[in-house]
Amino acid sequence: MPGRVSAVSTSSGGRLAFARQHVLHGVASCLFAIFGLVSATSTGAAQSQNNLDALFEQARGEERTGDYAAAERTYKQALALAPENLEALKRMGVLLQTELRFDDSIQSFKQVLAIDPAYPGVNFFLGVSYFGQNDLGQSIDSFDRELKTPNPHPRSHYYLGLALQSSGRTEEAISQFNRSLSQNAKDADALYQLARLHKNASLRSIELLKALDPDSFQLHALMGEINAEQDHYPEAIGEYKAALAKRPDAQGIHFAIGVAYWAQHQTDLAEKEFHEAWKENPNDAMTNLYLGEIAVRDQRFSDALQFLLVAQHGQPNMPQVHVLLGKCYQGRKELEKAKAEFQAAITGDPAAAQPHYLLAKVYRDLHDTGASAAELAEFERLSRLEKEKSSQQIPQN
Repeated sequence: MPGRVSAVSTSSGGRLAFARQHVLHGVASCLFAIFGLVSATSTGAAQSQNNLDALFEQARGEERTGDYAAAERTYKQALALAPENLEALKRMGVLLQTELRFDDSIQSFKQVLAIDPAYPGVNFFLGVSYFGQNDLGQSIDSFDRELKTPNPHPRSHYYLGLALQSSGRTEEAISQFNRSLSQNAKDADALYQLARLHKNASLRSIELLKALDPDSFQLHALMGEINAEQDHYPEAIGEYKAALAKRPDAQGIHFAIGVAYWAQHQTDLAEKEFHEAWKENPNDAMTNLYLGEIAVRDQRFSDALQFLLVAQHGQPNMPQVHVLLGKCYQGRKELEKAKAEFQAAITGDPAAAQPHYLLAKVYRDLHDTGASAAELAEFERLSRLEKEKSSQQIPQN
């Protein structure tokens, strides 16, 4: 009995070992086949992507040369290779849009969005195609969706502004153009659209004012401002005076007339208007500045000092105030105060040459020849820089 059991056990163990070996061999064969399939699939996918990339590069080259028909054929080859490739569908849509085939481009973009509603840039390009069809509602909706994606196309705000503007939603359009500028301060297109909108609004307001009353205070005051901005000072003065005739107690008009006379070097008439403006508001910094400068020119230093101290209180950092105060103190022989004011003017505008020249004269009167020579040399250096800059800005024949 013991021998038989041993023989049976040995025979049974052999059969189990053989079975395990057979199973393991089968598993190994299966795994080998799976690994082979995965490897083949990965290799095939990589090869397919390489082919797509090559076709994309070829199509881009054809687009750059303007051969859109060839580029379309190339994109069709890419789509035959990968019919649901989102990038291929997007690029085909952009090409069709470039050719102004908006219906076809919209279909291509919609195929992309059906699979991935937030695929980069597609909602933007879809909006542009709708805009090209003058379908403003769909265009606005598309741009809105693009702006909700993680990385919206950088021109989304600008084109949304165009669509809103075309829809008559002017305030919203202005907001979008401003947002475009906040992203790119050099966005000339957005600046142009904003300028047009504001200009048109201004012209519209003028026409409405004329329709209400062609001889109204408001219209004369507005036309005075417009003429002054265009350096048409005699016309501006005429409009301002017509406005005052309508409303003699209107504040700010005398100051505006004074500036117009000042620009024409009619100092006596300017001073008269500035005095009227001063009566309206004795603490206005700019009115006191103009009156102070006129008094300094006339060497009425005591009068000038009163005006300029008020101007300094309102505009403590304006270099011109310090220059005039320095001249005033210099005229009063208060040289240390004059020096301090000219130094403050230099601090406020380090590139200005004039304060260095004036300070050189003060140092000379204080018998500090070294400091005077240094300031005079700085004046000459800055003067040369100003002349060089001016010559560079003059157009050459």
